[in-house]
Amino acid sequence: MSQLQFIPLVRLLGWFLKLYCLCTVIGPSRLRPPLILLCCSLGGITLHAEAQQASPTVTQDVQTIESSSVEQTPQSPDTDESKANSQTKKKKERRGAIVVAPIPISSPAIGTGVVLAGGYIFPFRKADMVSPPSVVGGAALFTNNGSRALALAAEFYLKQNTYHITSMYVRGNLNYDFYGVGTAADQGKKLPLKQTGQVFLGEILYRIAGKFFVGPRALAGNSTITLRPNDGSTVPPPPDLGIDTGLTSLGIRVNRDTRANRFYPTQGTLFDFTSNFFSEALGSKYSFQAYRSTFNYYRSFGSKQVLAYNLFLCATAGNAPFYGECVFGTNNQLRGYVAGQFIDRDMIATQLEYRRELVWRFGVAVFGGLGEVAPSVSQFRYDNILPAVGGGVRFKLSRKYNVNFRADIAQGKDGHTFSMGIGEAF
Repeated sequence: MSQLQFIPLVRLLGWFLKLYCLCTVIGPSRLRPPLILLCCSLGGITLHAEAQQASPTVTQDVQTIESSSVEQTPQSPDTDESKANSQTKKKKERRGAIVVAPIPISSPAIGTGVVLAGGYIFPFRKADMVSPPSVVGGAALFTNNGSRALALAAEFYLKQNTYHITSMYVRGNLNYDFYGVGTAADQGKKLPLKQTGQVFLGEILYRIAGKFFVGPRALAGNSTITLRPNDGSTVPPPPDLGIDTGLTSLGIRVNRDTRANRFYPTQGTLFDFTSNFFSEALGSKYSFQAYRSTFNYYRSFGSKQVLAYNLFLCATAGNAPFYGECVFGTNNQLRGYVAGQFIDRDMIATQLEYRRELVWRFGVAVFGGLGEVAPSVSQFRYDNILPAVGGGVRFKLSRKYNVNFRADIAQGKDGHTFSMGIGEAF
């Protein structure tokens, strides 16, 4: 697989995981913890402009070479016509790339398995040299604990990178453990659950100035949660057990990204804010509001060292079900905790990571952070802080785009986790 072909696959898989993160607030069956952790296990990967110049450039080079050849060597009309047809055919073939490949994952919440991803990447308009390439495709998830999922996605970049349009659909079932809400997880009890559901996301972002994008979003979905066999030592079951429940929301997203490389940032910042307003008037069973905000900062020291900082804030208001609240241990915030082990209405998590390139394609990373969940901001307490520390190895899959395969082990307050995936944790 060429480096250019590798790009759409990684980007497509990024959608699949990103949609799972979004659909975690859709199903009453507590979709949030395992799905967001799936996102974190693969690093939340999303490609943008890195490959945009490659396809047009290749096409232009081929056209230039072929034109030169035709001018230098006189041909008969039949030969010229054949060459023209061949040139047209090559132009069409060079417009995009189709890729299919398996990618391994390891998640403390849903087990070890593989994501089979495939897609088609292409410039929406060949004359547009500014917009990142558009992508359509799908992905399937299989893990050793019986979790299965299928995702279809499309992402279009239009009008000189003025509009970003995203549409995604996910359907599947996940097996995971529910630990209760708030400090109940400290008791060490858990309830094995199975959640089956589907979710749809639509989002349109408009570039208002510089690198700022703003736009509306809509989510709609439903899911059903059932019990799996357990040993009897469990937490109380969640509400709506065995009932098919739907959630629908409208919201807003604000995004500003100055990173040059989404896979391995060395400079720049990322700010992302999302709000989802679930309402019975929209057909949702629950009415509540969910707010999420992320800020990342990156600084390099020389050509082989990077210091990365991450801050994540979460808040929930209204009559929110437990699966629509803030879930600790997801989105790699923080590693060292199983997704869903700590859940509450408000959450804060911050972490610092040092990344170092070694010989050949190898590298290492060490990280540490603090976080906490609470019923309200005023109830955050020093003695409830959840610390995490860890490290991992990196192997560079693509030198051109700095795409790493990541394997991390992290120690939390009461245990450790192991995860692996493509791309950095943040």
